Parts: sequence; C-alpha cells; structure tokens
Amino acid sequence: MAAIERVIRATTWNTPALVTRMACQWITDGTVAQLEAEKRNDAMQRQQVAKQILQGVDYISHPASYLIWLPLPEEARADQIVTELLAANISVSTAEPYATTEHVPHALRLALGSVALEDLPQALQKVRDVVSLYIY
Repeated sequence: MAAIERVIRATTWNTPALVTRMACQWITDGTVAQLEAEKRNDAMQRQQVAKQILQGVDYISHPASYLIWLPLPEEARADQIVTELLAANISVSTAEPYATTEHVPHALRLALGSVALEDLPQALQKVRDVVSLYIY
C-alpha cells in the first residue's frame, strides 16, 4: 500500500513542473490570449454559417459559441430525429445528457465545432431538412 501511495503522489499529486512552466509561459507571452481569440473567431464563423443555413428555424445560441440548442415542439420525437441524423452520419444529441434539472428540455444540441468548417453547411442543411420533417 505504501508503494502505491508513493506512485500516486509522484504521478498525480500535482501538475508536472514542465506543464506548469509551459502554461505560465503561454499566459505571460500571450499565447493563451491568441488561442482564445482564434477559437472565438472560429466559433463566430461557424455561428454565421448556422445563421445562414438555419434561417427561419428557432434556435438558441451565443455568437461566439460552438453550440446551438434547437428547441423542438412537443409532438416531435427528439430520439427519432437523432436516429435519422445518425443514419446520415450526423451526430447530434438530445438535451437529456446535459440537463441539470429534473425537467429535461425538449431540444437538440448541435456541436458546431465537431465538423470541419467546409463540411458544416452540408451537415446543417441535413439537420434542417430532417428536423423540418418533424416540426413543420
């Protein structure tokens, strides 16, 4: 037991010095700020694509976020939509895994950052087409 405790302490007790030094350097030399700006810009580009493709569809998002929440009417079955999109090689999620309350929102979660930017318009168009079958 003592040997296991020593190994745990040596490997996971704190961050390795090299990683800590690198993180501190990135913070002080502006690398973190640059990476944040690049990520924010990428997310904003993806939101613009989504805004164009999903025009007329009600959804919830933030202009600098990689996520979109697509509320569904009660008569739409989120699990059916997810299954149909998965058959088309598009993975979206229901709100259930992300719910923090007893009441689970009836919505789909679209992760815009999980697909290449050049493939995003086609993927979102497919989402729009499938969702339209269920809500319009």
